[in-house]
Amino acid sequence: MGSLFRSESMCLAQLFLQAGTAYECLSALGERGLVQFRDLNQSVSSFQRKFVGEMKRCEELERILAYLVQEINKADIPLPEGETSPPAPPLKQVLEMQEQLQKLEVELREVTKNKEKLRKNLLELIEYTHMLRVTKTFVKRNVEFEPTYEEFPPLENDSLLDYSCMQRLGAKLGFVSGLINQGKVEAFEKMLWRVCKGYTIVTYAELDEPLEDPETGEVIKWYVFLISFWGEQIGYKVKKICDCYHCHIYPYPNTAEERKEIQEGLNTRIQDLYTVLHKTEDYLRQVLCKAAESVYSRVIQVRKMKAIYHMLNMCSFDVTNKCLIAEVWCPEADLQELRRALEDGSRESGATIPSFMNTIPTKETPPTLIRTNKFTEGFQNIVDAYGVGSYREVNPALFTIITFPFLFAVMFGDFGHGFVMFLFALLLVLNENHPRLNQSQEIMRMFFDGRYILLLMGLFSVYTGLIYNDCFSKSVNIFGSGWNVSAMYSSSHATKEHKKMVLWNDSVVRHNKVLQLDPSVPGVFQGPYPFGIDPIWNLATNRLTFLNSFKMKMSVILGIIHMTFGVTLGIFNHLHFRKKFNIYLVSIPELLFMLCIFGYLIFMIVYKWLVYSAETSRVAPSILIEFINMFLFPASETIGLYPGQEHVQRLLLAVTALSVPVLFLGRPLFLLWLHNGRSCFGVSRSGYTLVRKDSEEEVSLLGSQDIEEGHNQMEDGCREVTNEEFNFGEILMTQVIHSIEYCLGCISNTASYLRLWALSLAHAQLSDVLWAMLMRVGLRVDTTYGVLLLLPVIAFFVILTVFILLIMEGLSAFLHAIRLHWVEFQNKFYTGAGTKFVPFSFSLLPSKFHNNDLA
Repeated sequence: MGSLFRSESMCLAQLFLQAGTAYECLSALGERGLVQFRDLNQSVSSFQRKFVGEMKRCEELERILAYLVQEINKADIPLPEGETSPPAPPLKQVLEMQEQLQKLEVELREVTKNKEKLRKNLLELIEYTHMLRVTKTFVKRNVEFEPTYEEFPPLENDSLLDYSCMQRLGAKLGFVSGLINQGKVEAFEKMLWRVCKGYTIVTYAELDEPLEDPETGEVIKWYVFLISFWGEQIGYKVKKICDCYHCHIYPYPNTAEERKEIQEGLNTRIQDLYTVLHKTEDYLRQVLCKAAESVYSRVIQVRKMKAIYHMLNMCSFDVTNKCLIAEVWCPEADLQELRRALEDGSRESGATIPSFMNTIPTKETPPTLIRTNKFTEGFQNIVDAYGVGSYREVNPALFTIITFPFLFAVMFGDFGHGFVMFLFALLLVLNENHPRLNQSQEIMRMFFDGRYILLLMGLFSVYTGLIYNDCFSKSVNIFGSGWNVSAMYSSSHATKEHKKMVLWNDSVVRHNKVLQLDPSVPGVFQGPYPFGIDPIWNLATNRLTFLNSFKMKMSVILGIIHMTFGVTLGIFNHLHFRKKFNIYLVSIPELLFMLCIFGYLIFMIVYKWLVYSAETSRVAPSILIEFINMFLFPASETIGLYPGQEHVQRLLLAVTALSVPVLFLGRPLFLLWLHNGRSCFGVSRSGYTLVRKDSEEEVSLLGSQDIEEGHNQMEDGCREVTNEEFNFGEILMTQVIHSIEYCLGCISNTASYLRLWALSLAHAQLSDVLWAMLMRVGLRVDTTYGVLLLLPVIAFFVILTVFILLIMEGLSAFLHAIRLHWVEFQNKFYTGAGTKFVPFSFSLLPSKFHNNDLA
């Protein structure tokens, strides 16, 4: 509890690391996660530090490993992840590991490059075969070409695409054939027509099956085209247009024999390429499988090695350049473990001179360390989101473990909804070691990280639901109601009592839609319900009025207790930091101001509950009126709650009025008196009088323990005056602002706690509306079709309950509970201006590896 109540005591230590053992010592420190390093080379650029070469080597190794992981993922080879984290590699193995990875990279790149070339050639040959098959039907050709010439040959019966016909015209006919992307066909045809001015004939047909693009690897639909043109200039333009549209051009055979010969050669080459490609892929997969076995340990080792050199760059060298000096923050409880880590590192390196450490005094504020476990971590994160606690101040997380889920449950009080939330959180807790939950997406990860918060919120909601007697907006009669309806009938009482009491008879029951139970009638109210609200209130028409009064007063009581507790915790801060004058001049006036006004309001609420019964409830004065009269001093006398009320209230107002100037001026005037009227070393201490500030005798009188702690235990307030330049105006203004904020905040914060009542009312009404609109309709349907209708109604009811009442209302109550803790509770004592202790620990490095992490 000590660590969670207040951050751990820290000290500044200086590490003296021999140059040959520094790497091994930091490796041992990284495995234990004991210290936070300070950068002693802040003025030195990152590229001018001592170990920049080693950092570049680590980055090169990370680049190679990123390439390996990328290739392994491409091959769909599973990446094994070890359960244990391997240690950082020894310096002797770093060069060997670098050489192995570089050779593996070169081999993989060469094999991958050859594979891609083979695959590209194969795809091109397949495209060529498809082109030959489709273009075979485009142009009619003579088996043997024999040139014949006629002066005026008849053209009516000859095809324009007949090669012999073109030859007879004396024109030089050319062909361009290939494949084009389906989406470019129309634009390609228009471009040919415009540029070539109609001196081309384009014939194209769609392939039956999509093919993979050799350049991009994308599977798309292709069109085979054949362009017939006349003249070399037209042919040159056609080829340029084909290049612009990224067409795949292949040679077109002139004769049928040439086509057949090319087809046979293509088939043979395709078979050979398939064989070579399969063997290449098998070899590449073997290499990747072997690399995948060790890639996890290599990635972790390189990350650890890089982290070690990053920390070494924060160290400074002594004048001989043989020893590294590091300054670290370390918890005082871990100093012995730190010494053992240095000894282990020196032993592993085989050094004759061990590394060592010593603590040094400092005036700097240490970082804040609060040790947490998986249960308390979520609550500590809620506090840290407001601000990391200042060094050694009271940590609100210890109390937030109880107050946060309780205030949430006050707004979310429903037995059924709380039990569902509890079961969901319990399921997460029982399966917290499941790997899929640890690797879940962002939203599910938030639920998983806050599983213990959800567990307590659900458990407390079950408790407050039993107090409210709400289960899905319905009351549960467990112990039997304390109200007896039959006692209201006139037949249950003697004739003499009929005139004194308003009783029921058959006529009253028949002619009145609303009947009122009178608790003053004997036998009607038999005693309070054993636990929570009596279930009969669920049938009452004035149920909302009764619950509003109850929840509103409960909210005020809980809020004032919560804020008063926060002011009280501030006293522990003043005691710890040896500022007792703040207790008398700040904390006690704050408590008096709070309790004399709002504490008295709680007293009146509880007093009225205890003193006035059902018989005297009609003459009970209004608490609101009495509280207002406390400040207005009415001329006419009021009934009052108790005798002497007016004198008590005037006394409380007098105390409140006196506490305000003390709160405004007490602390600044006291510090001014210390600064002007007394010298800090003029205070008598243990029989000695300290005369001069810089005297060595004064230091000896302070005691060796005080020197080791780095501060002297002088009279309260002296250190604050001497350590900082005294500025009375600034101190006065700060105290006035704080006092005004506190006095006004007591009113506004108390009103802010009424959100407990408002959200509890909203949750209950939403639950009631959901039940009335769905379940009540489904349950009232005729039995013939009721079962068929009830199933979808129940399913719809469950869906709306989960998304509206559990998720949306739960999130709303969660945010309001956070606000009550941050604004109304923590600002009474919590500064939250510290820096978090971030140790040099390998456990903080990412345990999973992806391309994004390594790139």
